[in-house]
Amino acid sequence: MAKDVPVNAVKISLELVDLLRELDGAGVSEVAKRLDKPTSTIHDHLRTLEQQEYLVKEGDTYYVSTRFLQLGAHARSRQKVFKIARPEINELAQVTGEHANLMIEEHGVGVFLYRSRGPDAVRLDTHSGMRVPLQTTALGKSIMANRPREEVERILDRHGLESVTDRSITDREELFDVLEQVRERGYSYDDEERVKGMRCVAAPILNEDDYAIAAVSVSGPKSRMREERFTEELPNQILKSANVIEVNLTYS
Repeated sequence: MAKDVPVNAVKISLELVDLLRELDGAGVSEVAKRLDKPTSTIHDHLRTLEQQEYLVKEGDTYYVSTRFLQLGAHARSRQKVFKIARPEINELAQVTGEHANLMIEEHGVGVFLYRSRGPDAVRLDTHSGMRVPLQTTALGKSIMANRPREEVERILDRHGLESVTDRSITDREELFDVLEQVRERGYSYDDEERVKGMRCVAAPILNEDDYAIAAVSVSGPKSRMREERFTEELPNQILKSANVIEVNLTYS
């Protein structure tokens, strides 16, 4: 978050909600310790959020409430690309048998807007609303490759290059070399860069100015993402899906 926060109390409440999500629930003392705030202050924030129905309390433990589902559903539904892309993502999952994904960039991170699971898909941690470092996914790299360099530089200045696995890109110049390759061939790869044992192929969804507004991908276990399927078949299917979404966005 920005250092210059006009209303510090709001900042504390939001940090508190993020922490409860991360911990999957916690009590007053643990939250106060983690946020390095007085117990009385944290108690007031927790009680206020509970009264406003953004938290629920079970015993002495507070949890994020399902009210956030309503907010998330609203935020997603206002995204035109979600409405247009959803049928194509569902079809891509069925055709490939794997996970098909839709991602946007928001505040410099990748946000999974939608995910469809094919009949052969393995279990993954991804879910709608999940936020990840852009450079750790094929989706994120497709988006960054089709944004102005100065914009990508600002994202990197803000978030850095987090290492999620030992294959994550952590060097800025290496990343820009990869992004150049992505621009040239039109699609990107993730080779175990966010999840060990998983590979992914993605293509950008571009607007009329060739600016990436989102990206679509297929991800699956390394054992099934090999040879021509990984280098030709899936890229062609994903490029086709991205093109259909782009056309539908233009004329919707």
